[in-house]
Amino acid sequence: MSETFLVVGGDAAGMSAASKAKREAPDRDVVVLERSEWVSYGACGLPYYVKGEIDSLEDLVAIPADRFREERDIDLRTGHEATAIDREDSAVTVGTDDGEEYTIDYDELLIATGAGALEPPIDGLDATDVFTLQEMDAGRQLKEAVETGEYDRIGIIGGGYIGIEMAEAFRGRDIDVTLFEMRQHVLPPFGTSSAETVEDELEDNGVDVRTGTRVEAIDGDGSVEAVRTDSGDVPVDAVLVAAGVDPNVELAEEAGIDLGPTGAIATDEYGRTNEEAIYAAGDCAEMTHAVTGEPAHVPLALTANRAGRAVGATVGGDPTPVGDIAGTAVLKAFDREVARTGILDAEELRAAGFDPVSVTITSASRAHYYPGGSEIEITLVGDADSGRVLGASMVGREGVAKRIDPIATAIQSALTVEDVEYLDLSYAPPFGPTWDPVLTAAKVLNGKL
Repeated sequence: MSETFLVVGGDAAGMSAASKAKREAPDRDVVVLERSEWVSYGACGLPYYVKGEIDSLEDLVAIPADRFREERDIDLRTGHEATAIDREDSAVTVGTDDGEEYTIDYDELLIATGAGALEPPIDGLDATDVFTLQEMDAGRQLKEAVETGEYDRIGIIGGGYIGIEMAEAFRGRDIDVTLFEMRQHVLPPFGTSSAETVEDELEDNGVDVRTGTRVEAIDGDGSVEAVRTDSGDVPVDAVLVAAGVDPNVELAEEAGIDLGPTGAIATDEYGRTNEEAIYAAGDCAEMTHAVTGEPAHVPLALTANRAGRAVGATVGGDPTPVGDIAGTAVLKAFDREVARTGILDAEELRAAGFDPVSVTITSASRAHYYPGGSEIEITLVGDADSGRVLGASMVGREGVAKRIDPIATAIQSALTVEDVEYLDLSYAPPFGPTWDPVLTAAKVLNGKL
């Protein structure tokens, strides 16, 4: 009898692991348990689906379930939820949508249970017309609700990725939006300068941005009527809770799998947990940050796919590290692109033993004489002692999304600011000035260092 690789969770990390393991070891039984009907989907596309730029949820699916079953010979079981892990007997208890229950044995197990929407400690979250946007069905529910035309005013709790993207989506449907963020700026990991530019862009597009505002409750008699804050009530017809995500660790924790300092599942360089035969990957698991070398929880799509693929290779007989992360991300906020990588927060960097020095420069997205250019603002952070690049943030109307990548590469390769200054980056007038903004930022920072 062949060995069984059992995967709990059928999205990015889970299906990447299952597919890679099957390719590496075709004779091995690969079973995937997914509690919903959806697998291998791009939840990052949900704001654009709600806005109406993407026609159907099926368009967000990378590989349909039947292809995994028929073309890749993976035993994919949708509507099957893992409810308990028995580490002693190497078995998982499963409940089905039909109300049945059974157990399945495993030789190696991957926990890829993802993350759920964070519920802030406020009253009224169970009211009608309160939404989240972490899963496909939630996206469908929200789109159907806004298409009724019954909402004139929507409140968004949280100024992170989803909050910013959904502000644009709602404004695209001519809905008034108030965005509440309890911290002093939206997008805290992107740094103050980039955040202020994004806030201005939101305001210019009709979003009422209320930073430094704590939401205390969602008020209404059955349905939503207002968002109660520490500075007064704001009338709304619906609320989107976009306060962040929580790793789904209950299954692992109940089985005695160790959690790390971030609250996600602790893993080693190969994605193994404290149980030799059990791995964890994706939004439920920690990774090692390339700047600090410490555990970090930064739930992003590439991180999940890459870690899952590495676990699949290891299970298939080719030990493969999951790699480090730099937290590289890019976001569209109306007509602005905003991106970040590494760590920009000076206090966090000092706590990690660095002496951070930063500069913020403004440069052109194209040669000054070529039409259509605009400004790009870059904040670059380096270490005064070692000269290492520690983080960067940038914002502009064009040319931002890919310019963050050489800095992410520098961070993961432990390059110095001087190394970045001397990178041989491409140049042509329609795409940038002779001195690319990345090179200019590194040149200025290196002078300061």
